[in-house]
Amino acid sequence: MNLRVAFQMDPIESINFDTDTSLILALEAQKRGHTLYHYLPRHLSLSGNKVLTRARPLQVRYEKGNHYTVGAEEIVDLGAFDIVLMRQDPPFDLAYITATHMLEHIQPRTCVFNDPAGVRNAPEKILVTHFPHLMPPTLISSDYREIENFRTEHKDLIVKPLYGHGGAGIFHVPPDSDNLGALIELYAGIYKEPVVIQKYMPEVREGDKRIVLIEGRPVGALLRIPAHNEVRTNMRVGGQAVHASLTKRDFDICEAIGPELRRRGLVLAGIDVIGGFITEVNVTSPTGLQVINRLENACLQSLAWDAFEARFQQSRSQLRKAI
Repeated sequence: MNLRVAFQMDPIESINFDTDTSLILALEAQKRGHTLYHYLPRHLSLSGNKVLTRARPLQVRYEKGNHYTVGAEEIVDLGAFDIVLMRQDPPFDLAYITATHMLEHIQPRTCVFNDPAGVRNAPEKILVTHFPHLMPPTLISSDYREIENFRTEHKDLIVKPLYGHGGAGIFHVPPDSDNLGALIELYAGIYKEPVVIQKYMPEVREGDKRIVLIEGRPVGALLRIPAHNEVRTNMRVGGQAVHASLTKRDFDICEAIGPELRRRGLVLAGIDVIGGFITEVNVTSPTGLQVINRLENACLQSLAWDAFEARFQQSRSQLRKAI
């Protein structure tokens, strides 16, 4: 199978070679004989019912400092591609949402992963609220009286922006802190959206488990240990990744949420689990594959492409039946 594949992602020049998931997805696609293109989300145009973009032919190598070669820029019709991988990093803002609307125009002739409507309708800190029995006590609100009531009940809190990413803007507010009001005012001056208030899980000191799911099934995990005097486990702020085994509780969580991910076309996803409770679902540009590969001697990008190709073949079969 030789497919035309376009990567909608951040600049290929500036990715983190050691951790970037899009890079190894591109390497696997190239290994399978697929033809690759790269473009930036801001280069998308919707002309009539056509989705056009300025893209560059792409070749990749697993060679630090020399991981890519791009050709001359071309105006391409994404409707002429077989697969588009929507892999740009958040923020999940109106520009991101607009890109999902544009990409819907090329479906089902072109398969988009993850499904743009599925991504748009599954904000990462809201999707998990459909499974309240699996998550810690959580409030999403801008109403300070409701936030105060939540604090009265749960005392020790985590406060974070609804559409934040990478650990930015996450604060631990212990019971004796008098900064909650000032923090909510600060958020209100920066964000228009409500904030997320969660009961603090002390188990975070033991690590935040990232579980990668493909077609709703767990395929690997890592444990991110926070740095000293840090509540955030993200590796960009000093978190350390170590091997993680999946517990019965982890499998129960995946079994509960997996069918919903498959139904929404969220083929590649990541969930974060602390103390046996899921805190969010990552569906925009799930990461962690490179690190899990090293920790487990795995090749998760191969499993991902098996799933992408299976969905593509299923889509082609349905289109032929419809003719």
